[in-house]
Amino acid sequence: MPEPRTVVVADPIDAAAIARLRAGPCRVVDASADPKSLAGHLGDAWGLIVRSRTKVTAELLARAPRLALVARAGVGVDNIDMAAAGARGIRVVNAPAAATASVAELTIAFYLMLVRGIVPQVSATRAGKWERGSHGRELAGKTVGFVGYGRIAREVARRLRPFSAGAIAFDPFVPASEDGTEMVPFGALLERADLVSLHPALTPENHHLINASTLGRMKPGAYLVNVARGALVDEAALLAALKAGRLAGAALDVYEVEPPMNRELLELPTVIPTPHIGALTLEGQGRAGSDTVDEVLRALRGEALTSEVPAPGRPA
Repeated sequence: MPEPRTVVVADPIDAAAIARLRAGPCRVVDASADPKSLAGHLGDAWGLIVRSRTKVTAELLARAPRLALVARAGVGVDNIDMAAAGARGIRVVNAPAAATASVAELTIAFYLMLVRGIVPQVSATRAGKWERGSHGRELAGKTVGFVGYGRIAREVARRLRPFSAGAIAFDPFVPASEDGTEMVPFGALLERADLVSLHPALTPENHHLINASTLGRMKPGAYLVNVARGALVDEAALLAALKAGRLAGAALDVYEVEPPMNRELLELPTVIPTPHIGALTLEGQGRAGSDTVDEVLRALRGEALTSEVPAPGRPA
């Protein structure tokens, strides 16, 4: 009888999901508690489960000669060298729907905190002040501009409607929306939106999509929200725009370097910084683990995969 294939868990995922994987037709090695031990398990690995901590580089792949599957317990695969995996014929899967509700809820929370100026008021009240003058604005009547109109952005738009706010979107891959959201050119979005909300995948083409030039095209007094990837934003340019008063504020859950290094940006009272927690709800992490293990088990059984990410140049 052939020896069972080895699946290595490199990053922490839901414990119930790992227990279900152990009951499957494989040998499970959980290296998540000791990242330094991962290298010693790669030689036997048929499958590799990662989140965002482990960088699946060409060098890592070269140390895993038996590897056939990389499973990302999350949405983005920018921590995986897709070209190197594709060249080896290694299949890559993700959990595209697991964090949708969690990230959408955080995004709506950011909108409300920004327009009402809630964080400075919390800080002032804790400091013993009682500042009850007219403060903040309503989300009703504002226009949110979605840059990228995929699964998460569409869910945010759905949750936004009860607030009587408008929505427009730019996405070069979505010529028309199914929910009636107006699709507009990128420049028009920047000029019209009261809140610019970032939701695209990170690609070489949109690195620093938000820079000094594009910030200069945004409506004066607008807000920026980034729950996607930190490198979409030139943080030095954002800091300058905020200090100059061109933007009213920003909410950032992601950064170009994590943990973030730009303390001046984080400490601005007009900035709401969070430590990349968009997907980190109990429910979202439970779904991420479960969906990922489901896909790994399908691969082990030779069944059709439901969330394979195509290698560059290959059809989806």
